[in-house]
Amino acid sequence: MAIHCEVLTGADGARIGIATLDAPKALNALSLPMIEVLGEQLHAWARDPGIVCVLLRGNGGKAFCAGGDVRALAQACRDHPGSVPPLAATFFAAEYRLDFALHTYSKPLLCWGHGHVLGGGMGLLQGANIRIVTPSSRLAMPEISIGLYPDVGASWFLARLPGKLGLFLGLTGAPINARDALDLGLADRFLGEHQQEALIEELLQLNWQEQTALQLNSLLKAEQRRACAELPEAQWLPRRQVIDQLLDVADAAAAWRALEELKHHEDPLLAEAGRQLHQGCPLTAHLVWEQIRRARHLSLAQVFQMEYGMSLNCCRHPEFSEGVRARLLDKDNQPRWHWPDVAQVPAAVVEAHFAKVWEGRHPLADLD
Repeated sequence: MAIHCEVLTGADGARIGIATLDAPKALNALSLPMIEVLGEQLHAWARDPGIVCVLLRGNGGKAFCAGGDVRALAQACRDHPGSVPPLAATFFAAEYRLDFALHTYSKPLLCWGHGHVLGGGMGLLQGANIRIVTPSSRLAMPEISIGLYPDVGASWFLARLPGKLGLFLGLTGAPINARDALDLGLADRFLGEHQQEALIEELLQLNWQEQTALQLNSLLKAEQRRACAELPEAQWLPRRQVIDQLLDVADAAAAWRALEELKHHEDPLLAEAGRQLHQGCPLTAHLVWEQIRRARHLSLAQVFQMEYGMSLNCCRHPEFSEGVRARLLDKDNQPRWHWPDVAQVPAAVVEAHFAKVWEGRHPLADLD
């Protein structure tokens, strides 16, 4: 199994649960069995009064988690054209339940987000109540490149970023570093790559019987001070004014055209973002625009319920499986989008991605 769980006992008998994503060759991408095992273990630790704290981390130096196992999902979509594959219904329900459980976890839950933190990895990191990033951290929601959309609660966390930055990151898939993550409220602490073991040892030495929040905060502040010299320079807040002006437009097609022009920009970061969008899926741009617009007025549970419908509908339409084919399977990087022109994506197709595709009660109706 690609999830390794262990419990360490501290000086006062308090126990700390450590869950490790252990598929480093796949950059710890989440399969359905991994999601199910992790969800069950976190639930068990939440009910165990002896467990005082949980750490979620990934094995290997390259990534905490580079997303979900979209290859299997895309194959299921090809096997069930025009309909919702059973794997998709099960996978997205399990993943979003796990993410929601992290957001609402009853105990201190630390997530060590080193290296690549993409897609489903962002869903895990953003759910934790202490989100740790490192010098190697590269956080992104790059779904526009595969014809999906930023899910795993991204409707919630992108919609709450300053100005138009959430829309920009969703449309371009641009990565953010540790400083960006702290600046934008997408991380809580910055630690060095080699501080993890020391952090665990110090957690085991805490007196978990009294003033837990105060002790934990003091510990993390002290560890962060040791790493502050390694903090990278900010990338996106200094560019917020330019981004806000570009995206001060009325619809997704206008946003696409404005960002596409960036590929000729003298600023290499903005130019790369423009190229990423130019190569991306026009339908996804419409979905990003609409999900962020709608999410501003939704609760966290309602966000996951909305995204569940969107994800199943993405599996019914051709863009997702074609994007995965072009980027990850054949790797020709030549996706043949069904709607290659952003201005020609029918409004009815966009709206259809928010339609109900199950019988009776919503499968995630019990989230609260």
